Amino acid sequence: MADFNTQIQQSQQQVSEAQAQIEAITSRIETARAKMKAGESDIDIENASLDDVHAHTDLMNANIAELIMGLDDVTAGFSKEFDEMRSKTGWETFVGIFSKGKSEAMRQERMREASVQDKLQDLISKSDVIVQLLEGQLTVLNEQKTKVSGNLEGTLDEREMVVGELETLKAEIQGMDPKIIELENKISVEQDAAARTKLESELARLNEQYNEMVQQEQVKIAKSQTLERYIEKGKTWVDSLQNQAATQMVLINKLQTDTKQRVVLYDALTSSLKTAQQQDVAHQINEIGVETDQKAQTAMAAIGSATNQRMAEMMEKHEDHMVFAREVLEAKAKSDERFARRFEKIVEKHDKNLYGG
Repeated sequence: MADFNTQIQQSQQQVSEAQAQIEAITSRIETARAKMKAGESDIDIENASLDDVHAHTDLMNANIAELIMGLDDVTAGFSKEFDEMRSKTGWETFVGIFSKGKSEAMRQERMREASVQDKLQDLISKSDVIVQLLEGQLTVLNEQKTKVSGNLEGTLDEREMVVGELETLKAEIQGMDPKIIELENKISVEQDAAARTKLESELARLNEQYNEMVQQEQVKIAKSQTLERYIEKGKTWVDSLQNQAATQMVLINKLQTDTKQRVVLYDALTSSLKTAQQQDVAHQINEIGVETDQKAQTAMAAIGSATNQRMAEMMEKHEDHMVFAREVLEAKAKSDERFARRFEKIVEKHDKNLYGG
């Protein structure tokens, strides 16, 4: 399990670094928004940083996915180990030829010292640690998404207003063209100097107003383009955060379902071990040829009645247990399918042992 511990530590470090990068990009977006409010138009949110976050997040999730599949492998290995616990070893069978009691004592001692349940509990504990890690990352992703979405909402409203102002300005500029053309035509045919001078003064004012409006149009266009660029960067980051959150939820779902399955397995192993021991004791009692008196027979009858009642209760509970176990297995199948779709390459590499290729 040392490798698991090392991988968990690596994952914790990777998650911490990813969170720092995510917060840095969100901070850069917030800074860009503040600059726009201050009237600065030179806004740039580096794509390189976003690519770095994606690369780092992919590495982090790949490492966690490998961890999860490693936990699955260890869990699957319990079946063989448990079968070995229930059956006698070659040496125990050999000893049984000479001393059945000694053979049984050796097997029971080995069962008492067996650590399958401890290992299973350790796996459940490690699953919980990874789930907590992923849930912490999911919380950060959702917090950052809320921040950026809030900024975007304000920016979208602002751009809508700027575009509206721009359209109004364009309409006013287009409306001035006929007036200017009309004045220019009047000036070209006007013979009176005083009237001509008046028309030229009016044309100069219109041209000045026209030029000012054209300049405003350029400013509005620049602002609209800046807002548009900011919006596109923000949307890209929100989409990235949503995709990352979706991946985290797939991993969390897989781990939580696996943990439920391991709890079922833990209960099954415990019950089976107890049943095996009870069967051994029953066989031993059955083999003891002791004559019993009436009181003993009465006592045994009472015990038998109580045992039958207990057995009926156990069978009823067993049905509930099997229904729950079936539900867990169905949920696990769905969880594994989602996990396999999301991490297809990692699953293929794991299943075909294509490491280092």
